[in-house]
Amino acid sequence: MQNRDTEYLGKLQDYYAEHRVLPSFTSVAKLVGLKSTSAVAAMVGRMKVAGVLDQAPDRRLQPGKRFFEREIADTVRAGAPQPANDLSSQSISVDEHLIRNPSRTVMLTVKGDSMIDAGLMPGDTVIVEKNAPAKPGDIVVAIVDNEFTVKYLAQDKRGFYLNPGNKAYPSIRAKDSLEVFGLVVGCYRKYG
Repeated sequence: MQNRDTEYLGKLQDYYAEHRVLPSFTSVAKLVGLKSTSAVAAMVGRMKVAGVLDQAPDRRLQPGKRFFEREIADTVRAGAPQPANDLSSQSISVDEHLIRNPSRTVMLTVKGDSMIDAGLMPGDTVIVEKNAPAKPGDIVVAIVDNEFTVKYLAQDKRGFYLNPGNKAYPSIRAKDSLEVFGLVVGCYRKYG
C-alpha cells in the first residue's frame, strides 16, 4: 500500500463502523478525496493485494482479512513515564488474537466481584472457549450444581473445585456436579 492508503483505510473503517457496509467506488472517491474512479480502482487494487479489502460474489467491496487489524504502536508503562515512540511495530486483528475457534467461542458479561484479584471486574466481557482443555490454575466458566460461575479451577485429593480471585469469597465444591463449560482465553472492558 502507498503512503496515503493508511489514511484512506482509516476513512473506510470509520465508514464501515457507522454503516456496516463499504461504499460504492463513486462514494469511495468522495469519501477519500480522489478525483477519478480509476484512482479508486488503483487504491482498491493495492488494498486487495494487502488483504485489507476483498470483493463479495456480487462484486461489492467488503472487508478483507486484515481490514480489522489494529496497530500496536508501542508499549506504555504503568509506572514512571517513558518517551513516546510513534513507530508502529506490528498490527493485530483483535478477533484473531482472542478467538482461536469461532464456532466454540462465546462472550459472557462478568457479574459480581469474586474475581477482581484475577483482573476480572464487574461488567467486563470474558471470551470463553467452550469444551477447551482446562487444568488447575486456569480461569474457567463452570457449571456447579446447574449454576454458572467464573473461577479458578483447582484440584486436591477430593477432586476438582473452584477458587475465587477475591479473598472475601470461599472456595466452591459441588454438592452434585461440577462441569467446566469453557476456558477463559481473554477479557476486555470498555471505558466511558
